[in-house]
Amino acid sequence: MDRRTLLLTGLAASAGFATPGCASTGAMQQADGSADYQTGNESAPVYSEAEIVRAGSNFLGVTAEALGGVIERVFSDYGDRPTGYIAGEEGSAALTVGLRYGEGLLYMAGGAQPQKTYWQGPSIGWDVGGNAARVFTLCYGLYHPEAIYRRFPGVEGSAYLVGGLGVNYQNADGIILAPIRAGVGVRLGASVGYLAYSRKRNILPF
Repeated sequence: MDRRTLLLTGLAASAGFATPGCASTGAMQQADGSADYQTGNESAPVYSEAEIVRAGSNFLGVTAEALGGVIERVFSDYGDRPTGYIAGEEGSAALTVGLRYGEGLLYMAGGAQPQKTYWQGPSIGWDVGGNAARVFTLCYGLYHPEAIYRRFPGVEGSAYLVGGLGVNYQNADGIILAPIRAGVGVRLGASVGYLAYSRKRNILPF
């Protein structure tokens, strides 16, 4: 290595630049020391509408025609295709103020290993009682599975029922989740509260 190359390499290292051949993890360090895995990668793998309808209808136990109307609505609202989805189950109860707990597997487009995910949170319920439901959640703008672990407020006024399936939207830092619920007594109260997604079960929903 000549003197000029050695000098340039030293300057690059001192300035914090990566030199060619160094591997990148895709995680950016934030001011608080935590890792931010969101890269805004527009070329991330996505699921097609047909793939989502097939996976969702099999998991929820509904016909492709029934789920197709819901998926078409969600796709038309956001115009692009999801980078992942969560297939899981949850239980909830409400007496004006509700609680919701769930768990499932996060699947990312591109064939990554499914990742266990939990969620919990309070909500303003529209009914009294409880229910258990299967949940199929579409994930938009989620470019790294670690980015799911945060609090997602509901988008007020976004809850609706289509063919007996309940849908509402959650949004945090450009990541949009669209949980589709199928079950007895489907509740949409979470659209006025939030859900916190985590790596392990948390008893307290706050």
